[in-house]
Amino acid sequence: MTLTRRGVLAAGGAMGALAATAGPGTASAAGRGSGATRTRVRTGFDRLAADGYGLLAGQKVGIVTNPTGITSDVGHIVDVMHPDDRVDLTAVFGPEHGFRGTAQAGGSEGRYDDPATGLPVYDTYLKSGQPLADVFTASGVDTVVFDIQDAGARFYTYIWTLYDCMEAAALAGKRFVVLDRPNPVTGRAALGPVLDPAFGTFVGRREISQAHGMTVAELALLFDGEFLTARPLELDVVRMSGWRRSDFFDETGLPWVPPSPNMPTPETALVYPGTCLFEGTNLSEGRGTTRPFELLGAEGVDHRWAAAANALELPGVAFREAYFAPTFSKFQGRTVGGVQVHVQDREVFDPVRTGIALLVTAKRSWSGFAWRADNWIDKLTGNTRVRTMIDAGADTDEVVGAWSADLAAFRAKRKEYLLYR
Repeated sequence: MTLTRRGVLAAGGAMGALAATAGPGTASAAGRGSGATRTRVRTGFDRLAADGYGLLAGQKVGIVTNPTGITSDVGHIVDVMHPDDRVDLTAVFGPEHGFRGTAQAGGSEGRYDDPATGLPVYDTYLKSGQPLADVFTASGVDTVVFDIQDAGARFYTYIWTLYDCMEAAALAGKRFVVLDRPNPVTGRAALGPVLDPAFGTFVGRREISQAHGMTVAELALLFDGEFLTARPLELDVVRMSGWRRSDFFDETGLPWVPPSPNMPTPETALVYPGTCLFEGTNLSEGRGTTRPFELLGAEGVDHRWAAAANALELPGVAFREAYFAPTFSKFQGRTVGGVQVHVQDREVFDPVRTGIALLVTAKRSWSGFAWRADNWIDKLTGNTRVRTMIDAGADTDEVVGAWSADLAAFRAKRKEYLLYR
């Protein structure tokens, strides 16, 4: 079954219902906020398995996944599928951090045979285009399946692994299936600047907003409908059941597995679309602490930064003066001063506006503030505008307002590909 960007909403038949038309799910009769237990979300994999893997029948299957590819009872999907005669799983493809998750940021596990299953594991990290298509061809698979938990931010690289794998599957003539999982910070809205394609890298290949507010299946449909250059691609997506756009991760009933070493909790994901911008500065973004992306700081920063940030009275968030000593990354083994970000009301918290406000106040309250020499901030924001406006003395509202037209256009485009209410 080939799904177009509109066909996904109209596919018929038993597998069409599984892959495309499952309802948005319901809450208990007591409703949200009452303390009643929400109906458990079933992931794309859970629904695929419950159907006996019918969508994969007669296919040699390879899967792009990592430690987040788990069942609701925390078994890994590769370990579940491998001994099951109903599916012919023959290869695994590992992204950044690796299939079993042993590598830190900017690393992978390479090519090896998985000790638990004996399956060949191929490395996809930093591969794209024909070289990645050649990996799929060499593996001998007919269908490439993608099942990885995303974090909801444009610069979280798994969605670009998805994009690159879709392009490569089209080049190699392979079918592509996406098993959906929740956006952990809800799918309510798209936020932040939209990438200028001149700044495309592995932390942002194409023109989406900094916080996209989409699931991986929705992104796959968007990529296929708007951005893929390789054609044709036979694409199927398997929807979740029970997930609503307003759900935070702790409302899904699903277990959380850190999708990367510095994304330990859903609370990390909540702030990440804004505070990851500090990777583009000379301040620590909290790597090497137990609260990455919630702790920010540098040597020489003092109480004035927290005071300046709190004075803005940003909705849903407060800032505590904090001191910490990272065990690795920036300022390893040295005590630094800064802030801890405390989200007090996630319903109104805007992570991107908060990240911009923290950049503005850091630059104004600490004379040592500097951008990374390679202007990495431009890759993270997808343009030069954020950096140059802050350098010129713009305040938070001015910086945020500068991307309003681009964001409105992306939001309008995004609506066409949303699968859930």
